[in-house]
Amino acid sequence: MMLSSPDSSAPSTASNTPDGRVRFAAGTVLFRAGDPCRGLLAVEQGSIRVQTVTESGRQVTLYRVGSDRACVLSTQCLMTGGVYPAEGVAETDVVGRFLSAAEVERRIREDAPFRGWLFQGYGVRLTELVLLVEDLLSSGISRRLARLLREKSATDRVVRLTHQDIAGEIGSAREVVSRHLKDLERRGAVALGRGSVSVLRPDVLEALEMLPD
Repeated sequence: MMLSSPDSSAPSTASNTPDGRVRFAAGTVLFRAGDPCRGLLAVEQGSIRVQTVTESGRQVTLYRVGSDRACVLSTQCLMTGGVYPAEGVAETDVVGRFLSAAEVERRIREDAPFRGWLFQGYGVRLTELVLLVEDLLSSGISRRLARLLREKSATDRVVRLTHQDIAGEIGSAREVVSRHLKDLERRGAVALGRGSVSVLRPDVLEALEMLPD
């Protein structure tokens, strides 16, 4: 979704490009839990990971923001005047256009295509979050881990994620993920490397996915 040029309320961690876009380096924290929302970033390139961290330090990935959807938490905060309940991190270098809260409100009133894009994305993300909660409540660690590895290795058998990254993706603890990965390695299903997991036996992962809850 192409948006107009950003204004001065864009996050201070952003750098401006010559054409008026804003850029964030990979690893930049765009917002933290408790921060107010100053506007909406429409991502044109790159990916933002939205995650929550439990009191025990466990990281859970909620969703990602790319060029197809707006951030549902940003939309929610702008509509309610609340604060962010989670944090957003630039997973890669990110380029986009920043829209202030006032500009978002104006476009919701006057711009039907923008309004449709924003609220359709909001609805899609809410559905995905409900499915995520259901999956976390109903699926065991083995099934979630097997599904993640199988999906990530669909085009490249080497999954370049650390144990901590994987734990965040499936809503578990790093120590638990490490134990399960070691078990998969003993079974010949994967080979563990530094910051990566090579999938050797996709059929084993598929069998784990079929296990009953």
